Amino acid sequence: MTAELQCENEESAEKTQQFLINQLREITGTQDIRILQKTLKASNWDVSQAISLLTAQEPETEVTAVEPSATEGSAVGRDVEKNSNDVTHNDNDDLQAAIQLSLQESCCAQVEERDLNRALEASVAESKACVKRKRCEAWGDNSLNPTDWIRQNDWPVGMKNVGNTCWFSAVIQSLFHLPQFRKLVLNYSVPQSILENCKNQRVKRNIAFMQELRCLFALMVGTNRKFVDPSAAVELLKDAFRTTEAQQDVSEFTHKLLDWLEDAFQLTADGNNPAGKQENPMVQLFYGTFLAERIHNGKTLSNIERFGQYPLQVNGFDSLHECLEGAMVEGEIEALHSDQTIHSSQERWFSKLPPVLTFELSRFEFNQSLGRPEKIHKKLEFPQVIYMDRYLHKNMELTHTKRKEVKTLKEQMIFLQKRLESYLSYGSGPTKYPLADMLQYVLEFASTQPTNLPPTQNIRIAAPPQNETITLATETPLELTSLAETETLTSQVDNQVTSPACQRIPGFKPFTHCNTTTDAPPYPAPHSVTEEELIFIKSCLQRWRREVEQNIQELKDNIETIKNTLENIYSDDQFCQVPYRLHAILVHEGQASAGHYWAYIFDHEAKRWLKYNDISVTESSWDELERDSFGGMKNASAYCLMYIDDNLPNLIAEETDVETGQVLKGLDSLPAVLRRYVWEDNHWFQQEVEEWNEEQFRKVPQKEHPVSMTAESQETTQSVNTSEDLTVQQTHRSLSEEHAGISKEQTAQAIANTAECYEKNGVEAALTEAFHEEYSRLYLLAQEHATPQNDPRLQHVLVYLFQNNAPKRIIERTLLEQFADRNLSYDERSISIMKEARAKLRLIGPEDMDMDEYRKWHEDYSLFRKVFVYLLTGLEQYQNGKISEAVTYLVYAYQNNTTLLMNGSTRGVEEKLIALYRRRCLKELNENAARLFDCGEETDVAECMRIMNDIVIPCMHLMITNDICKEDLDAIETLRNRWCSYLGQDIDAALQEKLGEFLPRLLDCSAEIIVLKEPPKIRPHSSHDLCSRFAAVMESIHGVTPVTVK
Repeated sequence: MTAELQCENEESAEKTQQFLINQLREITGTQDIRILQKTLKASNWDVSQAISLLTAQEPETEVTAVEPSATEGSAVGRDVEKNSNDVTHNDNDDLQAAIQLSLQESCCAQVEERDLNRALEASVAESKACVKRKRCEAWGDNSLNPTDWIRQNDWPVGMKNVGNTCWFSAVIQSLFHLPQFRKLVLNYSVPQSILENCKNQRVKRNIAFMQELRCLFALMVGTNRKFVDPSAAVELLKDAFRTTEAQQDVSEFTHKLLDWLEDAFQLTADGNNPAGKQENPMVQLFYGTFLAERIHNGKTLSNIERFGQYPLQVNGFDSLHECLEGAMVEGEIEALHSDQTIHSSQERWFSKLPPVLTFELSRFEFNQSLGRPEKIHKKLEFPQVIYMDRYLHKNMELTHTKRKEVKTLKEQMIFLQKRLESYLSYGSGPTKYPLADMLQYVLEFASTQPTNLPPTQNIRIAAPPQNETITLATETPLELTSLAETETLTSQVDNQVTSPACQRIPGFKPFTHCNTTTDAPPYPAPHSVTEEELIFIKSCLQRWRREVEQNIQELKDNIETIKNTLENIYSDDQFCQVPYRLHAILVHEGQASAGHYWAYIFDHEAKRWLKYNDISVTESSWDELERDSFGGMKNASAYCLMYIDDNLPNLIAEETDVETGQVLKGLDSLPAVLRRYVWEDNHWFQQEVEEWNEEQFRKVPQKEHPVSMTAESQETTQSVNTSEDLTVQQTHRSLSEEHAGISKEQTAQAIANTAECYEKNGVEAALTEAFHEEYSRLYLLAQEHATPQNDPRLQHVLVYLFQNNAPKRIIERTLLEQFADRNLSYDERSISIMKEARAKLRLIGPEDMDMDEYRKWHEDYSLFRKVFVYLLTGLEQYQNGKISEAVTYLVYAYQNNTTLLMNGSTRGVEEKLIALYRRRCLKELNENAARLFDCGEETDVAECMRIMNDIVIPCMHLMITNDICKEDLDAIETLRNRWCSYLGQDIDAALQEKLGEFLPRLLDCSAEIIVLKEPPKIRPHSSHDLCSRFAAVMESIHGVTPVTVK
């Protein structure tokens, strides 16, 4: 059984490793399996860290240095190297040299692999340490410590990735840091008349999105956190896309976002009147127009079209200007830096440029052969400032003239380049050489000392020095007398000593690297040449070579002059009047099917580039931006460029105070309603930090003074670690863990009862005994029926599961999780049983448990406790005479309880009990409002209107929308009759007017949607506390004297 489990674990590990390698290959484009495996190993199998590691390395850093050998760089090493060239050796020197060379090869391979591992480890360490080096970089949101989330001064905030939403963060950050756009969003408001008459779902959705965007922008301005959570706004956007899980395309999202913004601001511009479209601030800010002209049958046809993001093709172009030339002119046009000519009969000219000009770079194309999209990693350069004059319709004639000049210059440059090529690649055969070099070689040949020896005549090798002879393995001295004998012996030696297959370090080979001296000249030479011939030939060749070099230099100078002219051909003043400055770059890293987005945004006030990567905001540079955005080097490249009109300073001007003229910062720049919203959020965040600090302070004495599992220590632990303290970590813990914490005292008692079994049979037997004992106890407790004074379901989650016939596997896992609670670390026995329970939990695989079903049961129990707390709080408020507060709690208790009862009668609290006290409170509150109305005082009448509009009427609406019973119908009729009785009375005119305002709403609650404000959230309480309080309040209500609950 152990072998089978081990085999299964190995197969599972291999599948996981292969999955991670495939994922890493798809995202980074790296195909070398060896590099991928080493990178994953160096990053501890963390894919995100491995991606950063691979993409952060420059191409040249892939070459690893080889450590010097023990002899390299020393005098001994130089002697060895020198001696390796000797032609003679002692016995077995040849074989020893070959063995030494093989060892060097193996050593170098080990050194190289060790260096690669060191480089990877160093890079991982650098990636981990980069947070410390980079200024104000945000920490990950996986930290439980809220003090890690505190914003540093006024440093820009990041945005949390709530599940493949880096596209949202990149676009929203780029827009937020446009002050003009930010002011429009923060001050957005819709007339009340439009809100009241709005029935279109699309319009309602757009308005809701704008409200969430306002809140998000307000938090980004004044929050005290390092990053904000965009979940609410993202949730509204998900319905607009095909899927809610896959990562969205920035271009698709930006188009959809601009559409929504335009529709939302159209309501504020001129309602739905199309004539008021030009007054829409979004249209004025992001939309421009271009004129499309084409020739058809000799006639020029033109039409004006609107654009938001202007699409540009990347393939075939090297710069942004070339992309624009190709997109604007679908006719014959000469690119400045390439030989490409495009033919068509249509031209486009910008007739109106928007203040914010966005270029969409098409970096994805569909591969027909593979049947999938692929990313274009081609390098594309773009400037920080681009002049758009040459693309404007008003400059059409000037641009046409310049384009003709470009065409002429390009033709001249092509002609000169061909002439230059004829000099640099001269010859009529397949192989060509520079003409100047060929003339030099002929001159050198003619100048070489002539020789009378034929090229094959008896070339002898000089004898070895010091009368040494060359000895093979047979120790037979040989004297080389001919070239044939030399080749034969060389072949014999090579067959005896085999060199490594892949040789990295030069080594010694017998007879092939020997130092030889010959009687022949080192270079070919003429057999004979006279002095007169030599003088004549030298003078001709030298003159021709000078002429060729002079012609080549003149051609290069002329070509360079033409290039400079082309570079500056649009630098005239008439083509430098419309500058656009780069504001933001949206970068995509990865492949077409997967990847990550971030943004580089220019801080116009501080004159610096910042990198916005989800929650991380770091200072950057233009060099880093070039590496990540131009493409061609890594898998990262710019996907969207956002330029702003440099002639409009109001685009980047911060809002100022009307009276003082000072720039408004932080909360001062927000409208009053948003200022309060951010202040409240900062207040809650401050409380969260304080609660965390208090929690850590309480934990310190427990670590220094551990307590034993005595009755006294249990009481102390209960006072320090109550379930109320779990609310600090509630968002970080699952509901099942929370329920385990609520029942930890009962679980601890079950562990304490197993002391004898633990000592005799060990930890596993103790856990089994405690498990069965607690299971049996809770099963018997579940057989008891609930009474108005006691509900056993409050005592433990398992009682709730037993009474609702939950599946056995759900019950068993829940109980096992009770014993795995980390709060049970009282003593060695408790810790051992906790670890054993956790080990057994890890053995439960996905196929053994439906976790969605498991979570649903715990959600139901959590809602049941919430209903009970609402009911209990409402009854206590009713007992103390606070009727308004009691009604709200009871109404919400009834609503949530109805949801539970849909799945079974034992899922929730008794419905009649909640309905009874809800009716009592509502009737009493209605009478209180009527008494205030009868007083006639202005303040009393105002309080009466508040009670009716904010509490009574919304409660009646909620009662009517549900399956209403006869008792509730009679109660509602009583409420209405009380106010209708005033219709026949002679009352003051002001009172008559007030009565006319709310009486129609009272009589017809379904005429409008009315929302009752949710009651304040209440901390969870221990089961014992809830049971005792409920018994006390029920006795107080039905008894004579009130009961005080401590």
